[in-house]
Amino acid sequence: MSARPRPRLTSAAGVRDASNGATLRVAGLVITRQRPGTASGVIFITLEDETGTINVIVWPKTYERFRRAVIAGRLLRVTGKLQREGMVTHLIAWRIEDFSDLLDALGLPGHLSSPRGDEARRPVPNRRPPRARHPREEAKQLFPSRDFH
Repeated sequence: MSARPRPRLTSAAGVRDASNGATLRVAGLVITRQRPGTASGVIFITLEDETGTINVIVWPKTYERFRRAVIAGRLLRVTGKLQREGMVTHLIAWRIEDFSDLLDALGLPGHLSSPRGDEARRPVPNRRPPRARHPREEAKQLFPSRDFH
C-alpha cells in the first residue's frame, strides 16, 4: 500500500497563483482567529508568512479534530483545498498542525516565546529624577544629627 503524495509547502504568494480546487499545504503565524456567532460554528483564521496573508476556513468537524491547535497555535501548518469566489481566496482546512514550539528557537531567548504571539513587552520608561529637596533636608541626609537626649 503506497502512501498518498503530500503537497509541498506553499507560500501566501503561491496561494494567489494556485488554481481553484488545488490541494495545498501552507504554514504561517496566526494573525487572527474569528468565530462569529452568525457563522454556524465556522472559524476563520488568518495566517501570515514572509510573502503575505492566507485566509483559512475551519469547519466545525475539522475544529473538533484539531481543537487544541486551532485555539492555542501561534504557528500553524494547514493542509486543505483552495476555494476562490470572485476576489476572495480561502483555504478550506482538512488538517491543522501546531508548530508553535519552533518559535522558541528563533531569535533571542524569550523574544517570541510569550504565550500569546500578539503581545509585545513595552519598555519601562525611565524613572523621573527625584524632585529637588530643600537644602536643609539634604544637609540632614549628608550630616546626620548626633543629638544626645
